[in-house]
Amino acid sequence: MKTTIYMVRHAEAPFVFGEERTRGLSAKGVEDAKRVASLLASVDVHEMVSSPYARAKMTIQYAAEQKNLDIVEYEELAERAILGLDREAPWDVLVEAIRRSFTDKEFALEGGESTRQAQRRTIPVIEKLLERHRGRTIVIGTHGNIMTIILNHYDERFGFDFWKSTSMPDIYKLTFDGSRLESVERRWS
Repeated sequence: MKTTIYMVRHAEAPFVFGEERTRGLSAKGVEDAKRVASLLASVDVHEMVSSPYARAKMTIQYAAEQKNLDIVEYEELAERAILGLDREAPWDVLVEAIRRSFTDKEFALEGGESTRQAQRRTIPVIEKLLERHRGRTIVIGTHGNIMTIILNHYDERFGFDFWKSTSMPDIYKLTFDGSRLESVERRWS
């Protein structure tokens, strides 16, 4: 019995250091969230879950309202901090750390979380959702890095280059047979 997960990477959200959990969507992000709802309108969704970060939840909020579903937050689906949240680093340093974290899954900058550590906290949630909603459809409000880390667990071809190619927002339809990932299809254009 096939289970479908739509991974929805959050829409545009202005970066504000120290406000990882609470920063909301930009005006463009709100418009894109409405478009996400439109693209998911014909999909028979049974469960809506999200990272606890505002931007991830807000990106699927219109779809949840349209389908009259609550969004269940999972702390384990929060974005991965490649660097401790109390420190700033130049963007090019962070990008290089993300690249390295997919070739060395134990690597993280000081105070950060490695790919392996992030998989240890996220994959049990994904497995639980797959078991609990077998044969149904789930939408997950997520982030680019953690989405890539989850996909990488199931198929190592998903790594740095995939992460770099994603947009804000983005939608990927994942089809599972039990807990085996069968296919990944991009649904955002």
